[in-house]
Amino acid sequence: MMPEPDPVEPDAEAAERPVGLPQAQAVAEVRRWRAGAESGPAASLLPEEVAVAFTYDRASHAVMMATPRDLEDFACGFSLTEGIIERREQLAGLEVVPRPAGIELRMELAEDRLDALLRRRRHMAGPVGCGLCGLESLEAVLRPLPPVPREGGIGASAVLAALEALSAGQALHQATRAVHAAGFWSPAAGLVAVREDVGRHNALDKLAGALLRQGVRAADGAVVLTSRVSVEMVQKAAIMGAPVLIAVSAPTALAVRSAEQCGMTLVARARNDGFDVHSHSRRVTTS
Repeated sequence: MMPEPDPVEPDAEAAERPVGLPQAQAVAEVRRWRAGAESGPAASLLPEEVAVAFTYDRASHAVMMATPRDLEDFACGFSLTEGIIERREQLAGLEVVPRPAGIELRMELAEDRLDALLRRRRHMAGPVGCGLCGLESLEAVLRPLPPVPREGGIGASAVLAALEALSAGQALHQATRAVHAAGFWSPAAGLVAVREDVGRHNALDKLAGALLRQGVRAADGAVVLTSRVSVEMVQKAAIMGAPVLIAVSAPTALAVRSAEQCGMTLVARARNDGFDVHSHSRRVTTS
């Protein structure tokens, strides 16, 4: 008989999951090999991946492949980082609707955000196939970023403490070893929130939504990532208003330039033995 895998620790979101939604993980049988020999059948937990459709006022906007967890946060965070809303109350309605082919995040916008939605749709219309289809698409990719708040700072020891706390808070990754995480660290409160997903962009969107829904200011701490830092990750963190972005892996050159331009402190290759500060190093102190 195949042994049962260790379950993922339950969380508050699991109790509120709408009926009909899939679990965030599934059990699979594997034939395990170690040290050149087969050790027999084993149970393996895998992260689930489903199609998630974002609809605004019943019109389809985008479909993302994502982990079916923290979907309300995903809806709010995606809407924020895509520039469709600027405040939580501009999302007038939100419903998570199971569908045969996936999940629909059905949202209603306040009237004053309909123009923002139409502008974003025009930008998304071009990138099909090659992904860079004309001047409008290029401008959409390299959109100007709002300056992040000038305040904020983090001690060098707190960078390492934030990494340790994020690692300890990754319940789904500990079970599956196959998802990314984004967390928010506050010098006053420690690790405030963690969100996980098979996609690193999705994890950050979910974190943005969690902070928005909880009324937490991103300016009061640092965003911590388990992934590399591409320009999109800097863009999303800047729109959140995060003055400090910490990642365990390396950034791209464009990500560093973008962080420099918007005033963000970018800390990368953060490991137990140290880290690199690529921009606005004044916020990282020895205290």
